Amino acid sequence: MSILTSGRYRAWAGFALAALLLFVLAPAVLSDFRLSLLGKFLCFAIVAVGIGLAWGRGGMLTLGQGVFFGLGAYMMAMHLKISDAELRGDTVPDFMQIAGIRELPGYWVPFTSPVVTVLGILLIPGLVAFALGLGVFKRRVKGAYFAILSQALAAAFAILLVGQQTTGGSNGLNRFRTFFGFNLNDPANKQMLFFIAAGVLLAVVAIVRQLMNSRYGELLVAVRDQEERVRFLGYDPANIKLVAYVTAAFFAGIAGALFVPIVGIISPADVGIVPSIAFLIGVAIGGRATLLGPVLGAIGVAWAQSAFSESFPSGWTYAQGLLFIVVVGFFPAGVAGLFALLKRKKASSHEPEPTEPGDETEATERMELAR
Repeated sequence: MSILTSGRYRAWAGFALAALLLFVLAPAVLSDFRLSLLGKFLCFAIVAVGIGLAWGRGGMLTLGQGVFFGLGAYMMAMHLKISDAELRGDTVPDFMQIAGIRELPGYWVPFTSPVVTVLGILLIPGLVAFALGLGVFKRRVKGAYFAILSQALAAAFAILLVGQQTTGGSNGLNRFRTFFGFNLNDPANKQMLFFIAAGVLLAVVAIVRQLMNSRYGELLVAVRDQEERVRFLGYDPANIKLVAYVTAAFFAGIAGALFVPIVGIISPADVGIVPSIAFLIGVAIGGRATLLGPVLGAIGVAWAQSAFSESFPSGWTYAQGLLFIVVVGFFPAGVAGLFALLKRKKASSHEPEPTEPGDETEATERMELAR
């Protein structure tokens, strides 16, 4: 069996095992609350897969993924709030009535349609990333300058949302009752949302795996390591980076849209600088250059935050920052890279040491004397 064929079988086996864990074992073992919590973590993992492609393979330190996550989340939240208002027979959502707004704002109107909402979630984050990336990469902005620019974009987006009464201000949008006609208080529908998030995560991982193993994946790594050499060979590094950046934004938008009905709230605190850095921390800890490292890192960090913040609410932020510093400073390849290093060391320890010609002659003479 060739290496390519065996690798394909291992990939299929991995996907089958993941599907078994997510679609069979998790619903059977976890309570409704814990299952919804895992669904929230899966949304973070979807974002992390895109960051792994853009940062781990492309070398783009994306500190502004909260923007694309927030775009998808707020579009979904706006549609859900409009649907809830229609069920009550109102013309505007409940929080607008409290604020004295009697007519639906113009930019809310398109999201009365579920089709337009889904199309917006799929297209708008990618289009925003395309416009931003085209202006940045074509001007050869990279490294720390790109990271600062993307982080500033996340900060500006969060500040803009805080100042808008029509998007709930600093409180955000919450108290959703339905999801495209399904009652969100029904445990069966909550389980359905978990299954959707799990299926999207598996699909996203499959897409990124295909990209990594393709010629494009090789070009993306080459741009990360030797951008000028790639340009000398006739390729435009800006276009190669742009594909990864738009793909990561596309994934983040979908994750944000799934986050809203699963968690039940979206606010500026979920889309600003802090959550954008939190996405990055999970990817760094798991192993940004691997396929599954970002997924496991994002889920692990989110679980740790949920578990330890209950006992140490003020200390988790410091622990998270310390963990990020330790990983970046001493284990830049993350946990996945650490396991790979240990595996290589174990394999090298079992290899026989090379024999010198003199040693072989001496051993032969000893054998003859023993006879």
